[in-house]
Amino acid sequence: MNRLIERKIAENVYRLKAPKKNLCTDTTAKVPSSNPGQPGQVHQHDIAIVGGGMVGMALACSLASMLLTKHLSVAIIDSNPALFNGVGVKKEGTPDPRVSTVTPATISFFKDIGAWKYVEDNRHAYFDKMQVWDYTGLGYTRYNARDVNKDVLGCVVENRVLHSSLLSCIQSTDFPKTIYPSKLMTLHQNSSSMGVGSTSSASPSCERGHPVKLDLSDGSSLCAKLVVGADGSKSRVRELAGFKTTGWNYSQSAIICTVEHSVENHCAWQRFLPAGPIALLPVGDNFSNIVWTMNPKEAADRKVMNEGDFLKDVNYALDYGYGPHPRSSTLGNGGIFSWLKPDVTLSANESFEVPPKVVKLASERMAFPLSLMHANNYASKHVVLIGDAAHTVHPLAGQGVNLGFGDASSLSRVIAEGIAVGTDIGEVSLLKKYEAERKLENIAMMAVLDGIQKAYSVDFGPLNILRAAAFHGANYISPLKRSIISYASGEQRLPIFS
Repeated sequence: MNRLIERKIAENVYRLKAPKKNLCTDTTAKVPSSNPGQPGQVHQHDIAIVGGGMVGMALACSLASMLLTKHLSVAIIDSNPALFNGVGVKKEGTPDPRVSTVTPATISFFKDIGAWKYVEDNRHAYFDKMQVWDYTGLGYTRYNARDVNKDVLGCVVENRVLHSSLLSCIQSTDFPKTIYPSKLMTLHQNSSSMGVGSTSSASPSCERGHPVKLDLSDGSSLCAKLVVGADGSKSRVRELAGFKTTGWNYSQSAIICTVEHSVENHCAWQRFLPAGPIALLPVGDNFSNIVWTMNPKEAADRKVMNEGDFLKDVNYALDYGYGPHPRSSTLGNGGIFSWLKPDVTLSANESFEVPPKVVKLASERMAFPLSLMHANNYASKHVVLIGDAAHTVHPLAGQGVNLGFGDASSLSRVIAEGIAVGTDIGEVSLLKKYEAERKLENIAMMAVLDGIQKAYSVDFGPLNILRAAAFHGANYISPLKRSIISYASGEQRLPIFS
């Protein structure tokens, strides 16, 4: 829904919109719904966003930025103190190990909703080059933003910076939002409970037009036309609303940490090892972020080993360990792809490089298990899922949070389209438009990442040759390489999924 159309019909929308009282417009104000002086009061909202993390706040910011949705009354339900006390962000000091690699598409989304300027006020690291290679020494590929006439391939940002920027963005608006510092306990729709342990049967029910009632852990309640589950991979909304999921564990864990170099890193590096990939991502100054996938036993051991041994293992994994460096002349300097030489991308002529040596461990080491999960449906009547509540993916390409931001952008646009034509924003036929759009995109990305993970879970001679050929194909076949970059940037689908 473009801005011009929004302006033309906004006046009519405002006339049709029933007036409502907003409880509070200060994002740091505590809701007085549990005040004993207001027994049994149930507050009314258009939308209740359960989860005030990065994806939930991005949805709120997107709604606040559009003419057709900025008048909606929105409740944000999250017990995280950061929503009230602010996210502790310091431009100096050691970067937090929890980071996200945001794509150009995500950067554009953040600019559209007014949040990117706050990211740029804090530490972030753009990168315009990426090198990916195989531990066997048989193949590598380099990507360069210039291959697709772009300035950058992405930007690595600490999660707390992204969250803080979204909070600053929402606080800079007069968007009618209310933050409830609590947890969701039960959902009720049309007098039927979606959860167990409900004790609210004697409390006032919702007014007509706000059919979903949410009971919170502090004893308060609210009603909404639409409930958005943005509450992560263990989503309470998904559980209470009865959404089924499909998925599996990878029998892998990832270690993340911040490391330091003697020189600044400007490239994103990823090497595929027998137990899983290791990524070295620039985060500004002389710091980089490590995301290292391995089996759970190795992860447990490396999380507690002394710093010297851990750094030795990291540098071994990023340099000569497990196999030799790939050579530009492998497969005959392009070999079967040499006939494409006149049309190769700029980065195809760049030789293999060794990543900068890690000299210091600069943060704690964190380890977490890896899994794939996908909700069979994203939407039902008056309830919808976004972000990790709807899907989780393998972190090997850093796409998880970008998929979530894509969900937030799509859902806010669909809500605006519904308002434009007078549709109830909780109507399932409207929400299914969001589901249809995002499910295809998300499943495609999940299939690609899962396929790569499985392809590197086996060390077998013929398969190694095939993987090397794939690397060289990605390096020397210009159209394929440009398609991969554009797809990873979030700007287009791969032809097979178009």
